[in-house]
Amino acid sequence: MKKFLRTLTVLVSVACLILSFTIAGCTRHPNEKQCQAYEEQLQAATAAEDLLQEKKQALTDAEANLAAKKQELEDAKSEKETVKQRLSDL
Repeated sequence: MKKFLRTLTVLVSVACLILSFTIAGCTRHPNEKQCQAYEEQLQAATAAEDLLQEKKQALTDAEANLAAKKQELEDAKSEKETVKQRLSDL
């Protein structure tokens, strides 16, 4: 999933750059409009990468939280079995 999102981000960025060059045409030097379009595409790619990093961090946090809750559940089950054993000994 992480590799897919990273690959998708890169492909979208590359596609946007190719599209901006295709639409703008080929000249020796880019004009102001082309430079602005390039900057916008660069900002969009950077924003997408930042969002991807945020989502990766959220996923990591959720996985850590899940692991902690699973451990807590196992501890509670163990304690429950101990209490059952003590009650049956009475």
